Amino acid sequence: MSKKVIVIGGGPAGMMAAGTAAGRGCAVKLIEQNRILGKKLLITGKGRCNVTNACEDVEELIENVPRNPRFLYSAFYTFPNTAVIKFFNDLGVKTKVERGNRVFPESDKSSDIASALRRFLTENNVEIIHDRADEILCDNSGEKPKITGVRCKNRGKIYADSVIIATGGMSYPDTGSTGDGYYFAEELGHTITEIAPSLVPLEVSEEWIRDLAGLTLKNVSIKVYNSKSKKIYEDFGEMMFAHFGLTGPIILSASAHMREMKTEKYTISLDLKPALSESELDRRILRDFGESLNKDFRNSLGKLLPKRLISPIIELSGIDPLKKVNSVKKQERAALAALLKNILFHVTNFCGIDRAIITSGGVSVGEIDPSTMRSKLVDGLSFAGEVIDVDAYTGGFNLQIAFSSGFLAGSSC
Repeated sequence: MSKKVIVIGGGPAGMMAAGTAAGRGCAVKLIEQNRILGKKLLITGKGRCNVTNACEDVEELIENVPRNPRFLYSAFYTFPNTAVIKFFNDLGVKTKVERGNRVFPESDKSSDIASALRRFLTENNVEIIHDRADEILCDNSGEKPKITGVRCKNRGKIYADSVIIATGGMSYPDTGSTGDGYYFAEELGHTITEIAPSLVPLEVSEEWIRDLAGLTLKNVSIKVYNSKSKKIYEDFGEMMFAHFGLTGPIILSASAHMREMKTEKYTISLDLKPALSESELDRRILRDFGESLNKDFRNSLGKLLPKRLISPIIELSGIDPLKKVNSVKKQERAALAALLKNILFHVTNFCGIDRAIITSGGVSVGEIDPSTMRSKLVDGLSFAGEVIDVDAYTGGFNLQIAFSSGFLAGSSC
């Protein structure tokens, strides 16, 4: 008789776990409260879905997981990034590699990834139940609690030998990630570490950026400093201004390092011209000035800066915008170069968890067997994906965690 498995959560980790368990002969039911499987997956990567990262080896995957990386060794080695790429290729989804080794479907459509996962479920005869899981049922008569099934809002009790919790975190709650998995785990005796947003936009105190909302800066670099002026992170790439503060890939990645937002005061230094030293930038400014000697200072920066950034930079520089370029002193020019290499932003908070790409925190990894994803506290209970206290940087690493942990949970349940 086939082992009966219930997977709660129809995201990437849940679909991978369900299809994998069914492919190994289990009778699998997947419970998802949304009418659409993979609803959150559809909006990842701005609708393009960065499925994984084509980095060279598993060790590099581990290096991109700041939160409990060692816990993922077995999952990553069992189902690495190369396996993820092959998995989708075998399901008919061709992939491509872009900057930063980010892997996307060739079509640039996240719907192709979601559709492939749904085909994976269909091919392995997974039964999809669109209902809300309200309670995980247990037999507490023995020395250790044992899973007996799940009680759903509409279907009532569904009995099973094993349950995999793959409900996601609390980011993007409109997609169904409302923290149910934390509640289930805690009710069954598991510890839930502090929940916080990660890979999230940042609020800053500088009000002058409000008029720049929507402006994207490419090929810039940032450095993040803590209260003791110690550099804790640096990155190069793309960022964007928003009405509330800063966002974009390098800002989201930086947020993952700001773990102590309640007690620390973080500062971000933005370098608009990282390819140039201050002296090289000064010579570049001097060259631009040479072409605009009789112009006002405010009309001399068009080749150096995006149009919308010119007025704020002039104000920050303290140079009279109506001053003729041929009257700008050497010291003023040097100060301008220094400013462009070091624009400071004072971080006041994360944006809300509803704007976070992922959730930091979750089921304590000390209570999960990393070689199987099984609970150490409850027989027949496993976990997969974001509900576990692991998270990674941007670049496809978080979906890699979902697929690897889902595969391992489905293989081991």
